[in-house]
Amino acid sequence: MDSIFHEKQEGSLCAQHCLNALLQEPYFTAVDLATLAQQMDEAEHSRMSEAGIDSEEYRHFVQAGSQNMDDSGYFSVQVIAAALRVFELELVPFGSSDPRATSARQNIAGQSAFICNYREHWFTVRRLGRQWFNLNSLLTGPELLSDTYLSEFLAQLRQEGYSIFLVLGALPRCAADQRLQTETVTQTVKPRLISEQRTIDSLAGDDPQLRAAIAASLDGDTGGQPTDEEQQLQAALAASLAESAAPPAEEQEQDEQLRAAIQLSLQPEADPAPADGEQVRARRQAFLDRLQRSDGGQSTT
Repeated sequence: MDSIFHEKQEGSLCAQHCLNALLQEPYFTAVDLATLAQQMDEAEHSRMSEAGIDSEEYRHFVQAGSQNMDDSGYFSVQVIAAALRVFELELVPFGSSDPRATSARQNIAGQSAFICNYREHWFTVRRLGRQWFNLNSLLTGPELLSDTYLSEFLAQLRQEGYSIFLVLGALPRCAADQRLQTETVTQTVKPRLISEQRTIDSLAGDDPQLRAAIAASLDGDTGGQPTDEEQQLQAALAASLAESAAPPAEEQEQDEQLRAAIQLSLQPEADPAPADGEQVRARRQAFLDRLQRSDGGQSTT
């Protein structure tokens, strides 16, 4: 699975990770998405002000602040949809009455990708080659999903309250998709949540037996009634996982730097943002041009 592009969670940048996992290249940064969000905010302000800036409706709108982003790095579905339009991709609510969604529900494995959201977390489920992968940035790596389990997985997400969006349009070609057209991967060990892996690393270090014991405890595989020692281990794990729920000091500092970078990029006197819609389109065109050149010669994966 080395050819699969997978970003691990940084701060609250799941929207960025979700988009880049879908496109299988690091096309977007938080500042790129903040620029799109600001453009949408300005357009919404313009529309709302048409009825008069002294109206109660406009005052409520201004007081509510941006509905497209916040300074933690979270972005709305409208921003994600706007970013995907650069690639001529469209989002359709999977459970909607849209005929395309209705058709997709009858043939889930025949689709290209889904974007999932719960509260403020976004992640991508995408087909690469002939197989499906959960590209959740909270995981240590891509998770292989069988066609049969894919339907169960999406149904479980919907039951848990997730919003699921069908991705329509031709996704950019990528090395992983090309490679997995002719290869089939297997996965004997599923990826873990990053928080769980941190717990294993911090408590077990390089001790293989202790790592295996902690992993079994996290998986609930204790082989029957847990012993006093196993109960103590589970208590220690619960405490460690509770501690890991709060981001490390280093990540908190990185989050603060990110907020500052986003705010600086949106100030009028600041330097122009690294990428607006036209610049992202230029990246996309450069990527397509590179693919055409590789098709003219020997393509590599």
